[in-house]
Amino acid sequence: MSSAPTEQSFRDHLGIVSEEGKRKWIYPKAPGGRFHSARLIVSWILLAVLFVSPFLRVNGHPFMLFDITERKFVILGQIFGPHDFFLLALAMITTVVFIFLFTVVFGRLFCGWICPQTVFLEMVFRKIDYWLEGSPREQLRLNESPWTGKKLRVKGLKHAIYFVLSFLIANTLLAWVIGTDKLFHIMSDPPIEHLGGLSAIVIFSGGFHWLFAWFREQACILVCPYGRLQGVLLDRNSIVIAYDHVRGEPRGKLRKSEPRKLGDCIDCHQCVDVCPTGIDIRNGTQLECVNCTACIDACDTIMDTIDKPRGLIRYDSFDGIEKKVRSLFTSRSIGYSVVLLILVSVLSYFLATRLDIDVTILRTPGMYFQEQPDNFISNLYDMKAVNKTFVNLPLSFRLKGVDGTIRVLGDSLILKSQDAASAKLFVLMKRDQIKLMNTPLTIEVYGRNGLANTIQTSFLGPVQKKAE
Repeated sequence: MSSAPTEQSFRDHLGIVSEEGKRKWIYPKAPGGRFHSARLIVSWILLAVLFVSPFLRVNGHPFMLFDITERKFVILGQIFGPHDFFLLALAMITTVVFIFLFTVVFGRLFCGWICPQTVFLEMVFRKIDYWLEGSPREQLRLNESPWTGKKLRVKGLKHAIYFVLSFLIANTLLAWVIGTDKLFHIMSDPPIEHLGGLSAIVIFSGGFHWLFAWFREQACILVCPYGRLQGVLLDRNSIVIAYDHVRGEPRGKLRKSEPRKLGDCIDCHQCVDVCPTGIDIRNGTQLECVNCTACIDACDTIMDTIDKPRGLIRYDSFDGIEKKVRSLFTSRSIGYSVVLLILVSVLSYFLATRLDIDVTILRTPGMYFQEQPDNFISNLYDMKAVNKTFVNLPLSFRLKGVDGTIRVLGDSLILKSQDAASAKLFVLMKRDQIKLMNTPLTIEVYGRNGLANTIQTSFLGPVQKKAE
């Protein structure tokens, strides 16, 4: 049985850096095949979500909004504010654990299929390269040629399209942050009135243009921390894009006149030519690999040509290749799954029990009961309320199960959207209704649509002496 290649010198340097320390530009061959077609469909769905979601409305309110400046977040039509910070933090922790679990089981699948950097670079900007500049060889020849009128026209048109797309991306992301209403208002006003915002948009557009026109795959290789996590998250059972060295080695050119005594890899180099990060997947799992499946499609095409079974490069684990055994339920994946299940359960509970109005009513510290006219006893309470809805809500209070009244000190209480308010409440009860020194009390809180919350507290009063 052949073993994996033992040459490990490729791990001593990056594929995008030459021996002189200069950057090596990557000119990947245009991908094509079943996986690429599937990725195209996924990419167009993701792009549609990105560009359409800010314009969607639920009952007149944004479907998705992440307004950091006003600390207001709208997710699937539900609004969350600073008072829901613990929910957002819990959701972020749950997402991180899910990514860890997903990576342990399926490797860097997120990078190749969902990551915005990969989607935009591979499915949008590189497509423009192929359309305007041609094949990788033609792109290289154009870049190395002297500046002529044709080169100026092609490069000028390409970068003009790049900047328009970058400007569109920047404005779309701004719409996610401030909402489309504010964005359209800014766009309709004279530029002089929004110089700060306009400058920010131009800077972000230039940043996106630089990212997709020049920095490109270096964002995945040099900057993205997710790639570094592979070293601690992946194991022999993780499903990654892998080269079947058992079947493919020893590799060698195909010669029809001689019987084949080598492995199925004919050393055609197609898997390397199509790689957007310039690696050789036959060397094994590498930091630079973003699991884009381009090498799988290229290899499958060659296998079809030479009448060999597909799958020389495929989604598989190291043990799946060497031992023909796949084990998704390892101690690590089970551990992450248990933690994820707990986090999802806790988050679901908090979301399910989340009320539109969060009210706290506590008896004012240090205050005893007060004697009132007409044989009434009163207690003073501190009330704090948070409105978690889109609209302003008038609040009113009633006692449940007892004969008494509640008076709000000051003006009528109108709770603004996503705002918090506090007030003093006087609860008055007849002396003859007080049987205990500490009487349980239920206060109902009513909003615009009826009963919004129920608060349990206590009422302090004098105990009536029994007649002898």
